[in-house]
Amino acid sequence: MDEDSRYEAVRSRDGRFDGAFFFAVETTGIYCRPSCPAVTPKRRNVRFYPTAAAAQRSGFRACRRCRPDAVPGSAEWNVRADVVGRAVRLIADGVVDREGVAGLAARLGYSARQVQRQLTAELGAGPVALARAQRAHTARLLLRTTDLPVTEIAFAAGFASVRQFNDTVREVYAATPTEVRRAAPRGGARRAADGTGIPLRLAHRGPYQAAAVFDQLAREAVPGVEEVTGRPGARTYRRTLRLPYGTGTAAVAERTRAPRAGGGTRPGGWLDARLRLTDPRDLTTAVQRLRRLFDLDADPYAVDERLSADPRLAPLVGARPGLRAPGSVDPLEAAARVLLGPAGCGCLVEEYGKTLDVPDGALTRLFPEPAALAGRTDVPAPLSALAAALVDGTLRLDPGADRDEAQRELLALPGMDAAGAALIRVRALGDPDVTPPGVQAPDAWRPWRTYAVQHLHVAGEPPR
Repeated sequence: MDEDSRYEAVRSRDGRFDGAFFFAVETTGIYCRPSCPAVTPKRRNVRFYPTAAAAQRSGFRACRRCRPDAVPGSAEWNVRADVVGRAVRLIADGVVDREGVAGLAARLGYSARQVQRQLTAELGAGPVALARAQRAHTARLLLRTTDLPVTEIAFAAGFASVRQFNDTVREVYAATPTEVRRAAPRGGARRAADGTGIPLRLAHRGPYQAAAVFDQLAREAVPGVEEVTGRPGARTYRRTLRLPYGTGTAAVAERTRAPRAGGGTRPGGWLDARLRLTDPRDLTTAVQRLRRLFDLDADPYAVDERLSADPRLAPLVGARPGLRAPGSVDPLEAAARVLLGPAGCGCLVEEYGKTLDVPDGALTRLFPEPAALAGRTDVPAPLSALAAALVDGTLRLDPGADRDEAQRELLALPGMDAAGAALIRVRALGDPDVTPPGVQAPDAWRPWRTYAVQHLHVAGEPPR
């Protein structure tokens, strides 16, 4: 989009572009999402930015009305396989907070200077600024939804000091942390330490076929690690999480969205979730992993427009607009699910999964770590070899992995076939443009072949 097209999206308050870009108003010093309900500013006063971090770096504050930091992430980063796309996915997973820019660069195979230069040139902000914007959003979330002490929130959000936390919140939101907390809706604050966990809204753009996602998660649920309860339309998906600083459990509710009065639907929505974490520093990582699992950063408008042009797919897209392709929260778990199925994974969890210190109903165990399965003769050979490759770094399946290189390493493992590698690429790496071997996928489906195959599977039509 050029700037004139972006301004038209702002003038029409088009929610389809929330997260794809941001606009700032020079006369007010505020930046917003495209669908902000405020009066449209004059064109000469508007500047456009690819990320919230870039707007903040230029001195603009987040709009209190449209909360631009709470929009879904840009779908571009799921599609792109270059170093910038990989870097953005890693930063969202909290790598800069945990390992610094040097750790990010090492994962990408570039120098820190090269990563800084490429991100700044394309996104208007480097890795530190992007991570800072994410920390600010996490801090606001904790301030508004919990009554954790401000000092604990500062470190839980990833800040190095309370002073840095205070300065960032004031700069981004034009309010002190105490004022941000007071502005929360009445009754919105809840204790994070009383067993109820942290309430969240996981935003998505466009329509969302929750029923299809929850159906798939229910079919694939691994006993002890996952469960789906409730009746269709009002189900809850619950699971355990192994995270960098500790463990946790997550609950995500199936949500059906009623049409807007007068016809039409809203440009997006959310899934209600609740996280219980042993260490609040894992909040950002846990949220991002849930977003990948539920494919919440996809762009259904672009996907549906492309696929509905195909005569075979058009009726399927019309029946299920906004269909998603679920990912995973753990790459080893995704691979094991492909290789062993849910029942086999259940036996694996029973034998090697670590027991939760405090079981939560049917959630009693964590999925095994790679080191627990690497090289074991009583574990199926492909999975044992895959776990060993993850341990020694030969294979990487994290959000910033090179997808083509990962597929080559997968195919080099003993017992791994092309179909298994393709499905692991979809589930573990979130690649939106994969078809199983032997499936005739026309180029017109690119770059959304994963979603085309998903439509065929959900409709019960075997891919040709």
